[in-house]
Amino acid sequence: MTRQRGVGDRRASLDDVLRLLDARLGSPVEVKPARPGLLRVCIHGPRAGAEPDVADLRVLLVADVLTRIAELHGLQALTVLAMAGLSSGQSATLDRDASALGIHPSSVRSTPEGAELALGGPADVHVAGGTIGPGGCRDGVLIDVGPATARTGTDGRAEPTAPRVYGEQERDPLAVRLALMRSPYRQPAELDLTALATAMDTLSDWRYRVAKWAESPSRPIPADLAATLSTAFEHDLDTASALAVLHNLEAEENVPPGAKFETFVYVDRVLALDLAREIGRVRS
Repeated sequence: MTRQRGVGDRRASLDDVLRLLDARLGSPVEVKPARPGLLRVCIHGPRAGAEPDVADLRVLLVADVLTRIAELHGLQALTVLAMAGLSSGQSATLDRDASALGIHPSSVRSTPEGAELALGGPADVHVAGGTIGPGGCRDGVLIDVGPATARTGTDGRAEPTAPRVYGEQERDPLAVRLALMRSPYRQPAELDLTALATAMDTLSDWRYRVAKWAESPSRPIPADLAATLSTAFEHDLDTASALAVLHNLEAEENVPPGAKFETFVYVDRVLALDLAREIGRVRS
């Protein structure tokens, strides 16, 4: 079946499009890449000597969402993960957990002092979660990611990272990604068993629905939904609003299945929840 191009196929510059809340200014600003066609992003990793935790994963996740949105607009994203003082074991754990959450690896790694050189110039955007102060970056927009904790032990205790086992069954780590994206990135986020179970149910339901909708003729994304989603993504990486659109759309009777399919697949280019996983596997 031939599918139509959706709003996600456009190619454009981020100039005058992406607006982020600059933590230094306390107000939204337009992101204007210094080098046309290239968005330089500095991701500030765990502090020296600190054990990587779910808060560090959230910083990487926010940077991943940012770069995916940039790529929707035809921009190349160059990212540097700036950190120092982590052991090889700690770095390996961070890499493994980030990969499990569908987070693209950074283009290069560097010490905080060498980040600008690694990027080939000043960063257009800094993404940090309390690892630097507002005066720690002279150039670019500063995204300040709120703290995150995981309380996923059976006794409700806090754990350093979201575990990869859910009860006695394997848990899809993308449920952790979904649960973290439900909250605006600036606000604190807490993962508990209820939040992760809800995310698991949502992933299972959406993947089944997408597989069923894929059997219907393609239809374009409704213009009002396209505008709402563009606004959500381009105005401070509002994944919570994008997820709300999907929740409202799944039961909307006036939108044809083919349009629902195109909308979910388009949004998943940013959310990266593998929503098309069950296509061809669901029985009629």
